[in-house]
Amino acid sequence: MKNFLLLCLLWALTMPTRLWAQTGGGAGFTSWFAVKDNSLVVQTNTKSTPLTKSVVLINGTRLDYQTRTAMLPGGQKVVLREGDTVTLYGEVHQAKESAVASAAPTPATPAPTPTAEAPATAVASAAPVAAAPAPVVKPAPAKTPMTFSFRPAAPVNGKLRGVVELGASGFNSFIVRVDADKNWKLEKSEFGNSLVMENLASEDDIRKGLKTYIGKMLDYGVGGRDIHFVVSSGAVAAEGTQKIIKALRAMNYVVITVTPEREAALGLRAALPAAYADKAFLTDMGSGNTKLAWLETGTVQTADTYGSKYFQKNADPAAVAADVQAKAQQVPAEERATCFIIGGIPYELAKPHRQGTERYTVLKAPADYTSLEGAKAQAGVNIYQAVAKATGCQQFVFDWDANFTIGYLLTLP
Repeated sequence: MKNFLLLCLLWALTMPTRLWAQTGGGAGFTSWFAVKDNSLVVQTNTKSTPLTKSVVLINGTRLDYQTRTAMLPGGQKVVLREGDTVTLYGEVHQAKESAVASAAPTPATPAPTPTAEAPATAVASAAPVAAAPAPVVKPAPAKTPMTFSFRPAAPVNGKLRGVVELGASGFNSFIVRVDADKNWKLEKSEFGNSLVMENLASEDDIRKGLKTYIGKMLDYGVGGRDIHFVVSSGAVAAEGTQKIIKALRAMNYVVITVTPEREAALGLRAALPAAYADKAFLTDMGSGNTKLAWLETGTVQTADTYGSKYFQKNADPAAVAADVQAKAQQVPAEERATCFIIGGIPYELAKPHRQGTERYTVLKAPADYTSLEGAKAQAGVNIYQAVAKATGCQQFVFDWDANFTIGYLLTLP
C-alpha cells in the first residue's frame, strides 16, 4: 500500500499542468487517451472529453490534438487512428496493429480500488495511471529505432568496377567490388560539383573533371573497360548535359542515359536487400526528381515526382506535397514498414545522426528537420514529410553506399 501511494504521488507531481486540468487532476482517476470519432479525447472512467490543447505525457511523449499524432521522446511520430489508445505514461496501443490494444482499459470497466485482497500490483494492470504498468509488448511503430542492424553479404573474390554518375547537381564517382552472386561492397566514392543544372561549367572544366575521375579509378585498380558513365534522369534535360556527353564520346567512352522509371528500378536494385523485398520500398530523392520503387509480385513498380530543386521552377510547396503523397500512396500497405531512402537531401539529414562508419542510418521524423535553412533543404523535407504522411512509414533508413548507378553495375554480366 505504501508503494502504491508513493507512486500515485510521483505521478501527480510529474503530470503537466495542462494535462492535469483536462483529466480532473485526481491521482485516483483511471485516465487514458483515445481516438474516438476521428477526435483525440481523454477518457476518464466513463467520461470522454475532447482535447483542446496539445499535451506532454510523463515519458516526454507529446500528443498533438489537431493532427492526432504522438511524437515519441526519440523523435518518431506515430499517427493515431480510430480505436488507438495512449496511456498517461506515453505507451501507444494501436488497436488494429497490436493485440496489446485489447488490454487497454474500457469505459465499462472502472478501476478497482486497492484492498488487502487486491494488492497494488493487481491495480497496475487495470489502471496504468495509478500505478506502474505491467510490462507490455509495444507495437513496432511505437518504437524509435536509432540503429539498423541488417548487414548485407560481403562479396567473395569480387571484381572492381567503376561508375561516374552525371547528376543534376554534379559528378559523383563510385568504385565497387562485385562478385558472381552480385554481392557488392563500396570501396571508394567521390562527390564533386559540375554545376550542370546551373550551366556554369565550361567544356574545359568538364573535360578536366572527367579525366580526374577516370585517372583516380585507373590508379585504384579498375580496368579501363570496367569504367562506366550514367546520366541521371534529372540531368538529361539540363542544359549542360550534352556538353558532358560530347566530351566523353570524344574520349571514346559510352554514356548511358536512363528514364526516371529505369533510374528508380536501378536504385531499388542497389538499395533493397532481398530480405526486405516484401516489406520495404525505396525513395530516391534527387535534385531534378524523386523516384519511388517497390516490388509487386516480383515485378518492379515505380513512380516519380518533384525533386528537391522544385523551388527553382516556382512550384507551390503544397502542390508538390500533394503530388508526392498521391504517388507514395501507390506503395502497397504491406511494404510500408521500412523505406530505404537515398539522395542528396537524405544524405544531409543523416549526417548528424551517423555514429561512425555504419552503412545504414535511421532518419528522425520529418518534424525534427523543419527548422533547416536553405531552400533546397526545406524542399527536401517537404518531400520527405509527404512520403511519410502518405505511407505512414515509421522507419526511413538512409543507405550511405547505395546509388542507382551501382544498380546499373549490378545488371552487367
